[in-house]
Amino acid sequence: MFSNYLIGLREGLEASLVVCILIAYLVKTDRRDALKPIWIGIAVAVLIAMGFGCALEFGSQELTFQAQEALGGSLSIVAVVLVTWMVFWMRRTARHLKSELHGKLDAALAMGTGALVATAFLAVGREGLETALFVWASVHAASDGTPRPLVGVALGLATAVLLGWLFYRGALKINLAKFFTWTGAMLVVVAAGVLAYGFHDLQEADWIPGLTNLAFDISGTIPPDSWYGTLLKGVFNFQPDPTVLQITVWLLYLIPTLALFFAPVGFASGKGKVKAPDEQGSRPSKAPQA
Repeated sequence: MFSNYLIGLREGLEASLVVCILIAYLVKTDRRDALKPIWIGIAVAVLIAMGFGCALEFGSQELTFQAQEALGGSLSIVAVVLVTWMVFWMRRTARHLKSELHGKLDAALAMGTGALVATAFLAVGREGLETALFVWASVHAASDGTPRPLVGVALGLATAVLLGWLFYRGALKINLAKFFTWTGAMLVVVAAGVLAYGFHDLQEADWIPGLTNLAFDISGTIPPDSWYGTLLKGVFNFQPDPTVLQITVWLLYLIPTLALFFAPVGFASGKGKVKAPDEQGSRPSKAPQA
């Protein structure tokens, strides 16, 4: 439940911030006439995201077991790729998000109503589709026959909407850079579990071998139906009897991704390289004169 709450909170807050920025800019520039197209675009984006999630859920129920596992595994991998990209994108561009949206909105205002609807739809729709896909993959991975994963997502989204409203009203101020950094890191941990479970699904679908090659089995120590086993599965997608492939995929994703995530911005591109004294403009010392 917690992992799905985190997904709903993190993804929902990003969408809420986008909406707040768009609405606040229009109100500030006295363009309230443009609010209706913006809300139309947002509503269409939300409906399409919900429809996409329903199509994934109900469409997969008509498939055979192997086809369900193949679909679940494939979409889990796609969801992890998209969420990983989103986490790094937000870390890199969060500080420029406001000015970027303002620029797009100015261009849309000049083009007319249709452009305003499209701007709001694209700004919110991407977040909505990513959320629907990742939530479906996470719920599929953590499914325990109870509605708790969906309740967690709903609570996370509700919290995000409330926080977005408080931001808009100016009643709440938090360090968004730190918030997105730590929630992003936790989301990477959740994504690692979803990715490992996705490969397990592909093994159950007979797409990948090694289903019976277990790395370990501690089901006797941590029973899956115990409260702590349920807690570990809900938060980390922990499985007491993972295959060797699951453990390998989990480690190969989690360790490098967290290392890159916490590396200084610009480290990978070389922007954080320390220059040599001559590159920094220091002048060589003059030789002593005789």
